[in-house]
Amino acid sequence: MMAANWENILQNEQQLEELAQQAVDKALMEGVLMRTKKEPRSSDIVSYAPFTLFPSAVPRELLEQAYSVQMDFNFLVDTVSQDSNFLEQTLASTIKIDDFIARLFSIYKQVLKEGIAQTVFLGLNRSDYMFNRSAAGPPVLKQIEINTISASFGGLSSKTPAVHRHILNILGKTKEAACILSNNPSKGLALGIAKAWELYGSPKALVLVIAQKEERNVFDQHYIEHDLLSRNIHVIRRRFEDVAKTGSLSQDRKLFVDGQEIAVVYFRDGYMPSQYSPQNWEARLLLERSCAVKCPDVATQLVGTKKVQQELSRPGVLESLIPDQPEAVARLRATFAGLYSLDMGEEGDRAIMEAIAAPDRFVLKPQREGGGNNLYGEEMAQTLEQLKASEERASYILMEKIEPEPFWNCLLQAGIPARMTQCISELGIFGVYVRQGKTLLMNKHVGHLLRTKSTKHADGGVAAGVAVLDNPYPV
Repeated sequence: MMAANWENILQNEQQLEELAQQAVDKALMEGVLMRTKKEPRSSDIVSYAPFTLFPSAVPRELLEQAYSVQMDFNFLVDTVSQDSNFLEQTLASTIKIDDFIARLFSIYKQVLKEGIAQTVFLGLNRSDYMFNRSAAGPPVLKQIEINTISASFGGLSSKTPAVHRHILNILGKTKEAACILSNNPSKGLALGIAKAWELYGSPKALVLVIAQKEERNVFDQHYIEHDLLSRNIHVIRRRFEDVAKTGSLSQDRKLFVDGQEIAVVYFRDGYMPSQYSPQNWEARLLLERSCAVKCPDVATQLVGTKKVQQELSRPGVLESLIPDQPEAVARLRATFAGLYSLDMGEEGDRAIMEAIAAPDRFVLKPQREGGGNNLYGEEMAQTLEQLKASEERASYILMEKIEPEPFWNCLLQAGIPARMTQCISELGIFGVYVRQGKTLLMNKHVGHLLRTKSTKHADGGVAAGVAVLDNPYPV
């Protein structure tokens, strides 16, 4: 896959170190920033967000395929979020075992029972893929997952193309520098929020970002907020705890926080069990009961679970959900990897036996976001042995392991010397949709995110300190 052999143009380690320093300086100048692990709350101590020294080669055809299927995924996520029967049947086994999904589901049921106050729906998602090598021919695009809540790095990935162009220009590779695609997901994500805010129809209402107390990745979020401010849309950042203290609903279920009306709630928190206390669950319920536009609403968050992903891959399921869209079904299905249920019964038993017999062919995935949760190899096999007879196995799904072709790049991470290392990449495409009532008014793809990591690591993203930001070099 690697047509751009950047390592061949380096003369020695000294040149690599000098180039790395120039890349880091450029990243700081461009605002590719994160707070440090030591000072996640301090506003004046920052470092560069980790990134690759060179852009990584990506087959142009697969990049185009990932873009072309994004609007289908937007449409699918939105359709499934409106299908309460499908969500209830699909998650029935999971909510018996998984307390976190059960809590989200009980909020969903309560909101359904009361009647959904929200009339405008906003999706900001990111569909993630790897390029699976095939013995017979070129690599194929396979989806890992779709993130329907707090899909991150739209802000920082808007800033990295300038860094890689700069490095290639230093090396005299001006033609190659010009091949690096412009990319501005933060603008597209802000556009979606702005559209939802406008449809809400109250010019003085604010956008509320639900943020974490210790957020290293705050600049990624600020780029979107600043774009909104340039459109004269004001944003406040609050935690779940603040909503619990100062949040309230009016008689017609308008949401007020600190006495200010909220048009859109944008979650950059609330996707992991550790992010909820009893007080935070109360705050989430208050937000969901309001007529503010939630991004995502709880139904859409549930659509992002691994269990729903696995169910969608079953033969005939897409066809029944979007019956009048055969071309979209074909495009979607082409990206699906093998996904297997571990529910109690013959089908689940068979999947477990296959995975224990060939642990390197599969990945075990719990219903969790945020990276670093999956199990591989012997650890996976041992876990499946322990879970074999337990209903707890239904809180996982089994996925065919995607095997990308490794290549060489240099990962720049603060405090770690610059060295060329074997890597693999993961491509994400950002999608935005806005629906009012039953009418889809906006459905678009708004940019990409390429993350690259050393082949030494099986799992983990940028925030987890494993992967780094990158740019696709189309080949």
